[in-house]
Amino acid sequence: MAIQKCVVAVPARLQSSRLPNKVLADIGGKPMIQRVLERCRESTAVDTVVLCTDSQELQQRAAVWGFPVLMTAESCSSGSDRIASVADALMELAWGNATPVAEQTAVINVQGDQPFIDPQVIDAMAAEFRRLDPVPAVVTPVYGLKPETVHNPNVVKTLLAHDGRALYFSRSAIPHVRDVDPSEWHRHTTFWGHVGMYGFRGDVLAGWNRLPASPLEDLERLEQLRLIEAGLTIATFEVQGTSLSVDTAEQLEQARAMV
Repeated sequence: MAIQKCVVAVPARLQSSRLPNKVLADIGGKPMIQRVLERCRESTAVDTVVLCTDSQELQQRAAVWGFPVLMTAESCSSGSDRIASVADALMELAWGNATPVAEQTAVINVQGDQPFIDPQVIDAMAAEFRRLDPVPAVVTPVYGLKPETVHNPNVVKTLLAHDGRALYFSRSAIPHVRDVDPSEWHRHTTFWGHVGMYGFRGDVLAGWNRLPASPLEDLERLEQLRLIEAGLTIATFEVQGTSLSVDTAEQLEQARAMV
């Protein structure tokens, strides 16, 4: 069944452990979360952009900026958990007065700490959903890594099949190039980095909390491995790079210098 509707869901909370209240941090005269929402709204391929939050302050601000808001529980442990908890309501907003069809809905998860997210990447993700037949469970962007980042555990890597399916995600360099010095691995294959942005088919997102626990997810601290272990297809498409995610005070200053 082809994708008919596309909604961007932006999960956000104020209680960030490393940088509290970061989504309200001022960047060039605007709170970070406002920049994220407005960048998403520039996409020409989505029907609506929705903030998903447990914060009444964020709810009130988003309403002033003209964005719909869905309230979630404080107990949500990740962005995917947060948007999954309101999956049905997200699809209702996408379909308007029509009856939602989960299998024909794409929900794109954009994190609230990406103030420079490229709307064209959102457009490209929506296009991939509409192009692929059958429609995959999840679509996510990848980019070619530079040699100096291949072995950085803070950069998530993706191992791809010949048809672009994600076979695995890891903080380690994958694949391992046998009998070659690690500093030379990049000369033998392309290493792919993962952009932390997901598009879910609606029925897959609605079933997120019913997926079995994933030991690999716990080991690598990568929630997408829950999907891999469950046998779901994650399709990928190439982009030119990743956008800045603000997790630290240093990254916040970097973001401020970019406007």
